[in-house]
Amino acid sequence: MDAITLTRPDDWHLHLRDGAMMEAVLPATAALYGRAIVMPNLVPPVVTPAQAAEYRDRILSAKPRGAAFRPLMTLYLTEETQPRDVRAAAEIGLIAAVKLYPAGATTNSASGVRDFSKVMRVLENMAQIGLPLLVHGEVTDPEIDIFDREAAFIDRVLDPIRRDVPGLRVVMEHITTSDAVEYVRQGGPDLAATITAHHLVINRNAMFRGGIRPHYFCLPVAKRESHRRALVAAATSGAEAFFLGTDSAPHTDGAKLQPCGCAGCFTAPNALPICAEIFEAEGALDRLERFVSLNGPAFYKLAPNPDRITLRRGAPLPAFAPVETPDGPVTVFDPEMALHWRVDG
Repeated sequence: MDAITLTRPDDWHLHLRDGAMMEAVLPATAALYGRAIVMPNLVPPVVTPAQAAEYRDRILSAKPRGAAFRPLMTLYLTEETQPRDVRAAAEIGLIAAVKLYPAGATTNSASGVRDFSKVMRVLENMAQIGLPLLVHGEVTDPEIDIFDREAAFIDRVLDPIRRDVPGLRVVMEHITTSDAVEYVRQGGPDLAATITAHHLVINRNAMFRGGIRPHYFCLPVAKRESHRRALVAAATSGAEAFFLGTDSAPHTDGAKLQPCGCAGCFTAPNALPICAEIFEAEGALDRLERFVSLNGPAFYKLAPNPDRITLRRGAPLPAFAPVETPDGPVTVFDPEMALHWRVDG
């Protein structure tokens, strides 16, 4: 097969940042995706409906002329979030979900939740109206090994929440372990998961091969090869519970290449070619459309995008150039394998 035509994909987990950075990285997403769930972990975070509306308007103003891209906004869940605000924002279609960050789990998560009992009323209201909760699924207990934090989150936090709030619709974002894959498989129709392109490609060795390699450091960190293989099996299975969320997270090289560098992989320009390469290797190109274009809208109860794109297989793509910003370049994730699939339109 040298060409495949798909319903235009969506990105169900995206960091756009703000200001000049957003203006630099947004075109890579707007050229390929119809919609994207936009993360609210700005500084300060997007915690009110008014802030979500203002952020949406800034994104739309920065969108390239002629692009049909539509941002799907989220609110950042804090211990002070009011159920009435969440309900009002959802009822007018301003937000598509609410994001739960355990405090200190990842970039700009200091305002996240420490005491989960303080957000139960919000979660109960979300269950009533069918609004999805998006979870960064890691505990932050320093006694838990960083490679075990996702599995511990399922046992300590997520499973108790789902038992206490029946009917709550949950997306486990950027899953990285076979534990999460199995939990989602058994979770029923109210549970889904996003999988990133970079976690389909790298295991934890990528961060350390030949020395410390900051551009492969993300949170959650990549895990053992056995976990990567479980993610590939889930993504390529066609199962409705799994769909693409790139977690594309731009940082300038100056911010990445520090003694304590930022976590995140910038994959917006090449996530689709990476996915196509993985699906081809698994003999599953016929299921690529489900993963990148159909399963996500189905979970969010939205129609698939009306238009289509074509991926064509040819000579290996040249290396992606860094994206230039006023604060310095943003390096595009290198999958360390040849990519043969390019977006034709």
